[in-house]
Amino acid sequence: MWAVKELRDIKKICKKLPAPVVKKYELWKKIVVRHGPEKLKAFPGFHDEKLIGRHAGECSSRLSLQHRVIYSVNRGIVTVFVLEITPHK
Repeated sequence: MWAVKELRDIKKICKKLPAPVVKKYELWKKIVVRHGPEKLKAFPGFHDEKLIGRHAGECSSRLSLQHRVIYSVNRGIVTVFVLEITPHK
């Protein structure tokens, strides 16, 4: 079983996001809690990938064409830390 830890600002950010993006984020969290972040690769709509550059060591999943959830995985504690949900540049 996995745990999803969100930074405090995530709840505030979700209030400003469009409803379909928040709904897909909730689905993303359910998949991660039940099956782990590796299972996201089985869903092509999330386009889950490892990041490079400033976010090296972190991963990204697509919530819409514009919005991404950026997260990191701590395998020692089996925790996924949601760092931000941002518009894709």
